Amino acid sequence: MKTSRLLVCIVLLLLASTSLAASSKIYGDVVVAEVTSIYDGDSFKVNLKGYPPIAGERIGIRINGIDTPEMRDNRPEIKALARKAKQYTVQRLREGQQIILRNMKRGKYFRIVADVYVDGSNLGQELISVGLAKPYGGGKKPKWE
Repeated sequence: MKTSRLLVCIVLLLLASTSLAASSKIYGDVVVAEVTSIYDGDSFKVNLKGYPPIAGERIGIRINGIDTPEMRDNRPEIKALARKAKQYTVQRLREGQQIILRNMKRGKYFRIVADVYVDGSNLGQELISVGLAKPYGGGKKPKWE
């Protein structure tokens, strides 16, 4: 009888501590240790600082809130714009001293969709301001003409 009461108390304490921990958990910013590859203006792969290789190496990232032209577009003028967007992203990510991912979530292709900050500046907003990206909130992608 004493053993069963003790067991019930332990289970209740574990449940209480688990629910308390779950409700107070805050996900902070994630620092990028290394950019491993860049596919286009809004998609690249990274290694995450402080994560084991199985969870933090060659992780696909898509910049939240934007769309850049696709590298595989057949129209020469759009393909040229896609190359410029990729070059801009390559330059910013390679030259940046600190890359931080914020507001992370999983996208439909299992990539992490995040606001990407390079040395404190929002890369997605930069791409929009220089005309290499359009705002995109999901659903139908904007047209590039």
